[in-house]
Amino acid sequence: MASYVAPALQDKFESLSTELKNCILERNVRLNTLQDLINVLEQIVEEGES
Repeated sequence: MASYVAPALQDKFESLSTELKNCILERNVRLNTLQDLINVLEQIVEEGES
């Protein structure tokens, strides 16, 4: 499954660093809402803290 970023989130997604965008896309996630994006970012932070 390939990652998907909804058109409504594209501007917010593009404002992230290239490294962070790549990390998100590697997770094969569907980002339909801002909450979806926030959840993925929280997961990345949690993994970085462990």
